[in-house]
Amino acid sequence: MEFLSNPNIIFYLAAYLVGGIPFGLILARLFAGVDVKSAGSQSIGATNVLRVVKERDPKLAKKLAVATLALDALKGVAVLAVAKLAGMPDATLWAIAVLAVAGHCFSPYLMFEGGKGVATGVGVLAFMMPDVTAIALVVWFVLGKTLKISSLASLGALATFIVASYVLYPDVPHIHSHAPIWIIAIIVVYKHIPNIVRLIRGEEARVA
Repeated sequence: MEFLSNPNIIFYLAAYLVGGIPFGLILARLFAGVDVKSAGSQSIGATNVLRVVKERDPKLAKKLAVATLALDALKGVAVLAVAKLAGMPDATLWAIAVLAVAGHCFSPYLMFEGGKGVATGVGVLAFMMPDVTAIALVVWFVLGKTLKISSLASLGALATFIVASYVLYPDVPHIHSHAPIWIIAIIVVYKHIPNIVRLIRGEEARVA
């Protein structure tokens, strides 16, 4: 078990395990008595928490959705912050970012099912590339307000992030590769396949 004494391995495991904590599921069960895994889109993310809990208590739904969004974003950031304080190199930090998103989307606590990875992705990418993330969030806000379709806003923001990352960082500092960004993007898009199908069919639900 010597590999467990390797700081990189410890942080990788922490990123995946902390990233896998299903805050949306926990909060909805504790405070609203509902199981978001068996209702709505069956996702553990903030959008489904809002949609499912809103049927019982609209005010509580907004509070729980905001809390879910914040906690999902911060769980990846927490591990990254500790790793950075510990002096881990950028390559390790990017691997932590990827594993936090993977943990959320394929949670070890939910038989490797999970959320869409948007909030956790925003959190880790904001930590690694705050300027690029700020641009993507502006696009997300505009699309969300105008189109009222959460998945479309998220995918549009993701595409914006990828483009902006190449514009602002043609050569990503220290790792010289956009590979971690693409891995996160692929995971998020994969988890959005059902949404993409509904978008194509014109059946994707709007957020009121």
